[in-house]
Amino acid sequence: MSDPALDPVGAEVRARARALPVADWWTAERVAPGVTKIVEPHLDPLLQANLWLVEGSERDMLIDSGMGVGLLAPFVDGLRDASKPLVHVLSHAHIDHMGGSWEFDSRLIHPAEAADLQRTDVGLATLFRDKIPRALRDGFEAEGYRPLPDVLVTARPSADYDPSGYRLKAAPATGLLEEGDRVELGSRGFTVVHLPGHSAGGIGLLDEADGTLFSGDAIYDGPLLPIGVMADYLRTLERLAGMEVSIVHGGHDLSFGQQRMREICAQYLAKWS
Repeated sequence: MSDPALDPVGAEVRARARALPVADWWTAERVAPGVTKIVEPHLDPLLQANLWLVEGSERDMLIDSGMGVGLLAPFVDGLRDASKPLVHVLSHAHIDHMGGSWEFDSRLIHPAEAADLQRTDVGLATLFRDKIPRALRDGFEAEGYRPLPDVLVTARPSADYDPSGYRLKAAPATGLLEEGDRVELGSRGFTVVHLPGHSAGGIGLLDEADGTLFSGDAIYDGPLLPIGVMADYLRTLERLAGMEVSIVHGGHDLSFGQQRMREICAQYLAKWS
């Protein structure tokens, strides 16, 4: 048990977190035929990732798994024909994208980040601002995020849920995905595109037939975070700028088209170069 005198959060903040209202944890929005965006609306925007359910004729694909606060698998099965197999793909192994991955039998990720799925000591694995290192918080603000509130949730998924008990659960990879690999769903398929920079093993999933790109955190229409290797990120942005797509579904914020993708790439290539 931690020493209260050394607790960076404090009893009053923890008590306030335990008193938060109970609310439905997940919301879903059908954004295209067979494509549903799933979010955790009661998380702080910094940690509020987009999860993507893509339905195929033979199997379905779930991209990413959120923070792991509320149970995800039952919610996902309620959105699809649960008699079909489900392939769970991780765009990368950051806490807001892998927290619920332990709920799924299939966990596919790039080999550069496979070991991260077994970690439980990730720096952002908390629902309290003051447990995040100050240097990391300052970096978020420098890139355009607002200052974090002391509690990173505005509700709880159940009456017995205590935010102080939040823990990341290990979820070892069951398979690996590298550049050029295919994820086949029957009626449609996706090619794996390695997009390092935000993280070493970040991947996108591209349906060349209709130009749909699921980009993870390599690019989205919000403040990008250069927390990986900058040289890799610049190469990834150059690659994305030359890619032919129709729609980009990112790991955060709203979806956008090819022209907006090129504008974002140009903005950050100029900023970071």
